Amino acid sequence: MLSNDERVLAALIYFVSFFTVFIGPIIIWLMKKEDSRFIDYHGREYLNFLISYTLYTIIATILCFILIGFLILPILGIVGFIFTIIAGVKAYEGNDYRIPFILRLL
Repeated sequence: MLSNDERVLAALIYFVSFFTVFIGPIIIWLMKKEDSRFIDYHGREYLNFLISYTLYTIIATILCFILIGFLILPILGIVGFIFTIIAGVKAYEGNDYRIPFILRLL
């Protein structure tokens, strides 16, 4: 059974990312990953998400030279925003959520 603190901290990993893309989530994850498997899971999931979408953005930026990137970049932004909100809500509900289309590196 998950405590309320675990659920809130896991959700904060996602929601604080709107203000501090990397620093906020990494601080929460590093401070609490030893205490909770749930927080560790969501911290890893967010970092995999961040790494994957950073790579996708770099590739889309390069593709701007052949005009396809101009279509892909806004889609990446919208999808990244939506998946972050969904993951934060699922974390608050106490569910493990696998964000689609990300590379599992960590």
